[in-house]
Amino acid sequence: MAKIKGISLTDIERAALVKGQRDGKTYTYRNRCQMILLKGENRTSKDVARQVGCCEVVVNNWLKRYQAHGIAGLSLREGRGRRGILQKETDLLAVRQAVMKNRQKISVAKQELEQELGKTFSVLTLKRFLKKTVVYSNDCVA
Repeated sequence: MAKIKGISLTDIERAALVKGQRDGKTYTYRNRCQMILLKGENRTSKDVARQVGCCEVVVNNWLKRYQAHGIAGLSLREGRGRRGILQKETDLLAVRQAVMKNRQKISVAKQELEQELGKTFSVLTLKRFLKKTVVYSNDCVA
């Protein structure tokens, strides 16, 4: 029989994990909350892994992370994934000026921006950047 790495959960921690399991934004976050809840019932990692559909090493890793950082440790950390080509902090002003100058031709604004910023990107990238920052841009104008 495998050694049980147990965790004792307070009522507040258990309630937060149940809420995370029920209302979490992503499937992975809800799954991680479920892992910790099952480990709180003194189940083996192998049993928990079989129930949630992963391996026992993953269960133990998330248990360690929960013990170190609490429920906040179960969510993904910032900075994962590829950084965007256009950054709000550095490129927003230049993008706004180029788009205001060429409102009817986004492709012309794109060409000007590529020369000014020294970056290559597609029209679709520029459109996504504009869509993502429109609320921020409207706040700056007001």
